[in-house]
Amino acid sequence: MGAPQAVDARAGEGPRLAGKVAVVAGGTRGGGRGIAVELGAAGATVYVTGRSSAAGRSDLDRPETIEQTAARITEAGGTGIPVRTDHADPAQVRALAERIATDAGGLDVLVNSVWGGDPFTDWEHP
Repeated sequence: MGAPQAVDARAGEGPRLAGKVAVVAGGTRGGGRGIAVELGAAGATVYVTGRSSAAGRSDLDRPETIEQTAARITEAGGTGIPVRTDHADPAQVRALAERIATDAGGLDVLVNSVWGGDPFTDWEHP
């Protein structure tokens, strides 16, 4: 028996998620951004949400924006749609869900990468 062979499951196929709609909540940076870009590379339309946008940074004042993530999604082959959303605010989450239902007819993939715990960390003490 030989060594296992790597198989590219995408070989000979079109984008696996073409026509699918995803939300990556908290997709501004880090793992959320990476997942959002990979969903785009697989052909999905990705609504990327977060609090840091070109309109203003979150209270943590980090430089990355949802618009940058959306651009990377589009560059990867998907459609990136940035929607500034504070997921701690039920009205904003409801508005996001209503927008997706109206614009895209529904949702196929939901990824929760919301962090928001920075204010509760104390890096000076174990």
